Amino acid sequence: MNNLKALKTPVLLLTYKRLDTTKQVFESIRKAKPPRLYISSNIGINEEENKKVQLVRSYIQHNIDWKCDVKKLYRTEHLSVKYSISSAIDWFFENEEMGIILEDDCLPSQSFFWFCEKLLIKYKNEMRIWHISGDNFQDNIKRGDGNYYFSIYNHIWGWASWANRWKYYDVELNNINDEKFLFEIFENKKILKYWLNFFKKVKGNIINTWDAQWTFTIWLHKGISILPNQNLVSNIGFGPYSTHTKIKSKQTNIPTFEIYKINHPSRIIIDELADEYTFLTVFKPKPLLIRVVNKIRYLMNKYK
Repeated sequence: MNNLKALKTPVLLLTYKRLDTTKQVFESIRKAKPPRLYISSNIGINEEENKKVQLVRSYIQHNIDWKCDVKKLYRTEHLSVKYSISSAIDWFFENEEMGIILEDDCLPSQSFFWFCEKLLIKYKNEMRIWHISGDNFQDNIKRGDGNYYFSIYNHIWGWASWANRWKYYDVELNNINDEKFLFEIFENKKILKYWLNFFKKVKGNIINTWDAQWTFTIWLHKGISILPNQNLVSNIGFGPYSTHTKIKSKQTNIPTFEIYKINHPSRIIIDELADEYTFLTVFKPKPLLIRVVNKIRYLMNKYK
């Protein structure tokens, strides 16, 4: 494993009912051997789902075969994704100063863990940096002079952060009235309008999510994120059996790579070209016809 030192950073694994993807993600964690493993497990909404949840819990329990402290947050009442994930991260950072977070469908390469660990240590006291991601959606375009770059976007398919940043997170977006700061971030009126509308939908529970609130928090505090120049985590959870990501996207099942030696950028500065590319390829609203077709596909999968 390229002489990587023993991992010292704790890992939070967020699980639900997907045993197939959980096995793959857990195996990667198992190889990394974190010294402390936090497991959050949401309960199902019916007996059929609860059987699947129990299979996931049992599998993990019987396959922790390295020396580590294990902490469990096993739900007895079902929570929506908005609350189940956000409160699990709350729990994690109530116990840890810094750490790595993986959902049960986010499959990391092995060096992802050490990539996060080294940068968590390096930027611990650099309060401009709030988030370290393992995701790259730049389609093989290298950004900057290091093997990671700085961005306003905090992709969450495998990431890491610090408790002293997360403590400002507000799942209810009670600080939404402070949105004027967005005018300082986005000069492009179309992009500004997109994010203003998006956050209002999250606030109004039209969109049931937890990660948009984290993005809002980072931007509110003028924070930025680290993104690798090679993709380190692949989302393997898109499809009809997923709870929230039923329709595949361009970001599905992207190949992963290894970054063993970290070359740091020469300065901390947001890569605006990369962020423009991200908005156009990841966030830009799709034409109405495509949205209608995707909605029909979603409904067809749901009621099969």
